[in-house]
Amino acid sequence: MSLFTILFTAALVNNFVLSQFLGICPFLGVSKKVETAAGMGGAVLFVITLSSAITSVLYNFLLVPNDLQYLNTIVFIMVIAALVQFVEMVLKKMMPSLYKSLGVYLPLITTNCAVLGVALLSVQNDYTIIESIVNGVGASIGFFLAIVLMAGIREKLETSNIPEPFKGTPITLITAGLMAIAFCGFGGVGF
Repeated sequence: MSLFTILFTAALVNNFVLSQFLGICPFLGVSKKVETAAGMGGAVLFVITLSSAITSVLYNFLLVPNDLQYLNTIVFIMVIAALVQFVEMVLKKMMPSLYKSLGVYLPLITTNCAVLGVALLSVQNDYTIIESIVNGVGASIGFFLAIVLMAGIREKLETSNIPEPFKGTPITLITAGLMAIAFCGFGGVGF
């Protein structure tokens, strides 16, 4: 597989939020405003990209040579938790308003199954370290794209005339479903 194919597939075809339904909690919880969604997308981009690189190196140079592959989930979660703590400290110091607006969803990146899913799928697909990093970048770009698009749509829906029974969560879930259907169209793009 070429690196571009891995990137395109991770970002659009196998989008973790819209086709694999991983990372739904922050996707629905933080997508009310574009600014907040972009901040969460940036934080997830940083964590997924770095965790992909670090977990791939640890897996290939520590776990496999010592026949400790069964520890990969525990090791990966520890790496992700450390990276999220780092992001949390940086945002609290440098961007306090974004830190406050992300609230409880920022520490939830640690338990965001999309972050762990990227690391585990890279191992499962036997990606090299470079391929793992590209997969992580693609997956995080896909997450960023999905959450920012959803936030833009939700901001527009706030001023739209929506029937009362569909306001709030129902229209959000319908919108997410329609976005998922739209992203399925990328599956037909061949290389």
